Parts: sequence; C-alpha cells; structure tokens
Amino acid sequence: MAPRSVATTVAGASEEFPLFTSTFHCADTKLDTMSTDQGLSPGLLREAFIALSPGTVILTAVIGLTVLFLADSLRSWYHLSHIPGPFWAGFSKAWMVRQSLKGTQPYAIQAANEKYGSLVRIGPNELATDDPKLLRRMMASRSPYSRGPWYNALRFEPGKDNLFSMRDDDAHAKLRNKMAAGYSGKENESLERTIDAHIARLIDLIETKYLSTSREYRPADFAQKIQYFTLDVISDLAFGQPFGYVDQDDDVFDFIKITRSFFPVTLVIANIPSLVSLLHSRLFRGLLPKESDKFGFGAFIGVANKKVAERFAPNAIQHSDMLGSFIRHGLTQEEASRESLLNVVAGSDTSATTIRVIMLSLLSNPMAYRNLQKEIDDAIKAGKISSPVTDAEARKLPYLQAAIQEGLRIKAPAAGPLFKTVPEQGDTIDGKFIPGGTQIGTSPFSIYHSKKIFGNDAALFVPERWLEAEPEQVEGMSEVVNLVFSSGKYQCLGKPVALMELNKIFVELLRRFDFAMARPERPLHIMNAGIWLIEDFPVRISRRDNGPDA
Repeated sequence: MAPRSVATTVAGASEEFPLFTSTFHCADTKLDTMSTDQGLSPGLLREAFIALSPGTVILTAVIGLTVLFLADSLRSWYHLSHIPGPFWAGFSKAWMVRQSLKGTQPYAIQAANEKYGSLVRIGPNELATDDPKLLRRMMASRSPYSRGPWYNALRFEPGKDNLFSMRDDDAHAKLRNKMAAGYSGKENESLERTIDAHIARLIDLIETKYLSTSREYRPADFAQKIQYFTLDVISDLAFGQPFGYVDQDDDVFDFIKITRSFFPVTLVIANIPSLVSLLHSRLFRGLLPKESDKFGFGAFIGVANKKVAERFAPNAIQHSDMLGSFIRHGLTQEEASRESLLNVVAGSDTSATTIRVIMLSLLSNPMAYRNLQKEIDDAIKAGKISSPVTDAEARKLPYLQAAIQEGLRIKAPAAGPLFKTVPEQGDTIDGKFIPGGTQIGTSPFSIYHSKKIFGNDAALFVPERWLEAEPEQVEGMSEVVNLVFSSGKYQCLGKPVALMELNKIFVELLRRFDFAMARPERPLHIMNAGIWLIEDFPVRISRRDNGPDA
C-alpha cells in the first residue's frame, strides 16, 4: 500500500476544517514515511503536537474541556432526572451557592418544595425533603445513612474533626458516648447554678446601664446583650470560667465580629465539598485560620486551646463541670479543645437565636406578651416560682413552654441543609429509587411551617396552638419540633443546656422588666448563614413598678 500522509488524509476536510489542513501540513514530511498499518510512534506524535500552533492547542483544550463538562453535567442530571426541582439545579451547584450568598437558602428550598413536591432536587447530586418521618429514619441509631461531605466545611482545622463535622458513625458514637455525661446535671453539678449566675449578671447589666425611665431613654441592643449572655454561659460550662462578655459589655476577642464573616463563608463553601478539600490541602491550608494568628478566628482557636491546656496541666485541679467530665471520660487534650470550641461556636449562636426570635415574636404580639407575663406573675403570687426560677418550676408553666416551642419552630436555630448520604445500595423514597451516594438534606421552613402539621396559620407565632390542640396533635407537633435538635445518633448533646436557658431567661426578665421595640418599622437585621445572624435589635427596657417582685 502506498504511504499516505496525514495532510492527504485530512485534505478532503479542508473546506470545512481549514484549520486542520494548515495545522498538519508542517508535519507532513515526517508523517509521510509512516504507513497506516504500522501506526504512529510516540516520538512522531510528540513532534506533531509540537508543530501545532498555540492557538490550536488552546482551542482544542477548550473544546475538549467543554465536551467533558457537558458530558459530566448530563450524566449528573440524568441519574436524578426523575426527581423534580429548579431546572438549573440539576446541572450545577450554582443554584445552591447563589441562595447561600443571598442568605435565603432555607426560603428557596421551601419554595421549591411548595412548587415541586416533598422530595425536591436542589443540586446535581442533592435533594431536600420536607418529610419528618424520612428525616427521623435517616438519623435513626442503626440507619445506614451517614453524614455527607457537606459537613467537611465545619472542621475548624484541616483534617481534624469535631463531633459535628465527624462523618464516621463508629468514631462519632464513641466520642459522643464519652461526652454525653458532661451535658447533664449528673456529672456537671454546677450546670443550673452557672446559668442562674449569668442571668443575674445580665440583669445587673440592664439595671446599671440600660434601664429607661419616663425622663431618660437608654436603648439596649437585645440581640447583642443576649449573645453576651449565651457566650458567657457556654464558655463557663466549656472551659470552667466565662470569657466575661456581660461584665465587660463588649465583644471579647471580637468573637461576634469574627463569626459574622465565618458562618456565611462556611455555608457557601459547604455546598462545594471539592472546594473544601482544596482549601484544606497542603497547598492552601496556610491561608486558613490557625491558633498562632494574632487576629480573627485563628486567634480564638488559640484562646480555646490555651484554656483547655491549663486544665490538662500536671497540677491542675479537676472540677465537676463539662470540661472535667470530658477529661474523666478519656478525651485527649486535642479532642477536648476541639469540642470545647465547638460548644462556644455552635451553642452560643443557636441559643441566642431562639431567645431573640421569641422576644421579637412576643413584642410583635402584645396578647402573647401579656399572657406570658401574667402566667409568670400568677405563678409567683401562688408561690409556684422561686427566685431564681428553677428549671423544674419553669417546665410547669404551660404558656411559657408553648412560647418556647413556637420560637424553636418559627426560626429553627440550625437552618442549613445538613445533608446525609444515601447508603451504597440506594433507597426508595415516595416510590422513587434514589441511587447510593445521593445527598439528602432538610427543608426547615417546609417542615416547621407545615400547614398539615401546625394548621393554616403555621407561619405565625401562636403559642395557643399548643394549649388548644388535642393531646395527639400536640404529641405530633412536639415530635416534629424536636427535630430542630436532630434525632437518633445525631441528636444535639447541648439540648438540655439550651432548654434550661430558655426556661429560665424569660421568667427572670419578664418578672422584673417591661420590653418594647425601639424601632417597630425595622426591629432587627436578620440573614441566614446556616444559622441565623441576628443583630441591631434595639429595645426599650423599663422596670416593672407594679410587678409581683416590685
């Protein structure tokens, strides 16, 4: 067979592909010596590639990458194409990232549920559900579901998991068992006294600096002061001593300022686990916070590590507090540092969120405000409440408990998707097969604002729904609201602490003070970053001269 050059081979295509003809012509001499049945040697291919113009190489690369991207996008779209959702969400993470950047992700997922159904597609490999039963099944103790790559973004340091970011269920269960006793009153004997002490400090701050009278108005930022309170409580429980936010009436260590930037960024990158892996790689981890930093989140990590190190010192005195319990149950110094830091970061914001939301809801609903204050007053007069109120006494106040349930429901403190991974064998949900490896997240507003569960006024703060409903309905509503603390193997260990704070704070504040919004037309600023970032909530606080404790 006569040799045939590549230039000759492609010549017939020169009219439609002139670029190809001119490109290969310069390599014609070498390639003419090759026969088609001999094939092309690597050396000749290398020379042919070198002969290509830079523009052609770039164009070819762009075309190739585009084809690969489109093929991958179509493959990603196809494997969940039977689940409805926003069109572009099936092709890329852009839809999720955009909602995160706007601080509207839970609202957008709720809208998608309302439009497309209970199980909705919100990403190439991500679904969201508004079914409480499915959530409980995914989080059950023996569930084959596990935490998804979304949780990798919640590591404070690359490669080092905390209880919340940990995805290995066995390791998670072992660590959880070591920590559980520290959150109860059995090993943490000072739990209730610690909360009482910090409520007293908050009351003293209000009486000293923020009481308004008929002659003088002293505005107080309720959002700020309440976070000072929750930060002091959790830092005291976590490290054995408070950071002193209320006493200094200041953002100690700039923690609040730091988290206002930390959480939004974390939620955005959590949507893209590959980006998290890149940032945590050796190449980029130097850009991340580290304990040697003088400012920012890294500096706060350093503070936490120093506090814990003091408790692990050879001559350290052991205490019957949360950190002491961690140490007694075998947590290493490094583990204790990470978990204590997690308590402060996660525990202070979520508790503060619910207190703020309940107070805003009470101030927006004068009847609810009066009903709660009257219940507290009547209990004091009847001798059913001591000073300070005990957790057990507060649990017996029905309107207070109803208001707490409504506050948790109206704005679930942790409103991120919290994706779980479908087991390898896949699962069938609502009659539809879901492939293994798919990520299924929660739709908090769709669940906690469900008209089917909570009634047609589900979007409103109505404590009476808990007092007027039949016992079976109350039980069903309670089961759903309890999901704000997760359930099963992932149930929040800090739940007893959070509920104790909620039980006490409103009794102690409303028995002494009257509150009013200082700016009713725009009461506060709120945005979602996985948790709710609430700030700028000015209130007018006055002493109750006719209250039962007056």
